[in-house]
Amino acid sequence: MIPSFTDRAAAGKALAQRLQVYAGRGDVVVMALVRGGVPVAAEVARALRAPLELLIVRKLPMPGRPEVALGAIAGGGAMYVDPQLAAECGVTPAQLETIVAAESVELIRRHAMYSARPTMAPEGRTVIVVDDCLVTGASMCAALKTLRSAKPAWVVAAVPVGPCDGGDRIGTVADEFVCVLDAPGFHDARQFYADFSPVSDDTVRDLLARGAGDRPQPPA
Repeated sequence: MIPSFTDRAAAGKALAQRLQVYAGRGDVVVMALVRGGVPVAAEVARALRAPLELLIVRKLPMPGRPEVALGAIAGGGAMYVDPQLAAECGVTPAQLETIVAAESVELIRRHAMYSARPTMAPEGRTVIVVDDCLVTGASMCAALKTLRSAKPAWVVAAVPVGPCDGGDRIGTVADEFVCVLDAPGFHDARQFYADFSPVSDDTVRDLLARGAGDRPQPPA
């Protein structure tokens, strides 16, 4: 199979083409899921001439199968767990509590690392939330639940690749779902990227610094 995207930057450029209706609008902000979504979102923000912000989320790995996301947690106490997956795999409440506690440590570390930079309040804005893919939808759902508490005017969940039922997995937690490539039987983003290397904290900081242009004033 020939990969659809050379890397996350190329995926971001393709995604930006699908989001051109939002280009040049003063009320739009692009928010990236840390860390994999940042290189994708940086290209989207650049193309739309919109500021780039972060949404920090941690996946909850399945016991014994860390590549499988049981759910996710985000800032403000937001948590999403796939109840059907948890039941099918026999994950107990005690196991889930242990997983959440472990991932919360990394969530706190990342919040501390990135909280020093000034951020833009999403209240009253159109917010485009970007990740590098959608598999179970857990990370995106947890992020969107956190975002909703900030009262944005409109929320777009946007990814380069995901399953055919991606919109259903997101549900009403987003007002709009945009996906460049709907892949039947999708379960692994690495199939669609020639380079899907891990994104480092240094890369995130560098992309944020380069994307920190003029910040528009809050909408009236």
